[in-house]
Amino acid sequence: MPFEQTNVLRLAPGLRTLQSQGAVHRVRTAEGDEAWLVTGHAQVAQLLDDDRLGRSHPDPEAASQDSGSALLASLLGDFATDHPRLRALLEPHFSPERMLALRPQVERLTGRLLDELAAQKPPVDLRQALALPLPIQVMCEWLGVPQEDKDRFGGWTQDAANVGDPVKSKQGLGELFGYCRQLVADKRKDPADDAISRICATEGITDNEVLGLTALLLFGGYETTVARIGTCVSLLLANPEQWQALLDDPGLIPGAVEETLRMSMPNPHNGGMPRYALTDFEIDGVTIRTGDFVLLNIIAANHDETIFADPGRIDVARDTTDSLVFGRGAHSCVGAMLARTQLQVVLTQLVTRFPTMRLVVGVEELGLRHNTLIGGLIQLPVTW
Repeated sequence: MPFEQTNVLRLAPGLRTLQSQGAVHRVRTAEGDEAWLVTGHAQVAQLLDDDRLGRSHPDPEAASQDSGSALLASLLGDFATDHPRLRALLEPHFSPERMLALRPQVERLTGRLLDELAAQKPPVDLRQALALPLPIQVMCEWLGVPQEDKDRFGGWTQDAANVGDPVKSKQGLGELFGYCRQLVADKRKDPADDAISRICATEGITDNEVLGLTALLLFGGYETTVARIGTCVSLLLANPEQWQALLDDPGLIPGAVEETLRMSMPNPHNGGMPRYALTDFEIDGVTIRTGDFVLLNIIAANHDETIFADPGRIDVARDTTDSLVFGRGAHSCVGAMLARTQLQVVLTQLVTRFPTMRLVVGVEELGLRHNTLIGGLIQLPVTW
């Protein structure tokens, strides 16, 4: 690993080959560690919500790590060891009522960015014009971060996610935590109607816990959404009949969001969710030993032919009920509705305002970001 990604919008051929041979595979990571890579849908679904696996190694000194696990461990902090309590603190801030109240703000921010896009002469890089700025503006609005700080905030988050430069990653993480520490202190003194203030007001929560949750929300809500906006739009533009289906029936947009999420973001690392075995157990005829490094590959699972017919073909009318894109059970992504809201608003406004939008280059010319944990497209050049 990693397997070569020959088409940025398709499953890596190496993953497809492994998946055809079984559900659980012995692999070697880019760091040289041995790991179990799980690619079958049933097995990934089971292990995503299985207490025989944990985020922390039983013996931390002996832990194998993939390129992103050190950063994830720093961001998660106590979340790994006190997951149920901290998750319970977060969930009310992602309630359907909260997300419904946030949607007009997402629509306003998206509309403003598309006004700026419309004023430009095509071709334009849609990643720079929309996918990159929107999520950080939404996160700032929702969390209560001053919009004038959004550029610094976004820069630190991108640096923290850098897997090619450990020094830069550490510096970005340090800047992010330093800013969040001051932000939490300010919210304690002068609360407002925003998520950080509401989290601070929770009885019994410590400043360090608020700090960790704030940094986690920023990272999880920014980098991943940038990548997914790029994937969503590029998949549809690369399949004009699917884009046309949305023009003909905008009611298909929620389903289009779910389908593009199922096909997932282009990620050159193509490993999986890192977990450690907390005990010996067997799955699909393979024995996993205590302390083994396990990678749950959601992208491969969402391309399992036993669950999704012709999984490499985008179909905005597909039933995606079994998609694992946001995890499963107790470890499902708490921010799923926030991501869905942004993608639905983006597609709705793009289809309405730029019905003739199309890719400027072929899919084979689209490149992936290799130096970041999340991946995503380098550019998304479009015209209309």
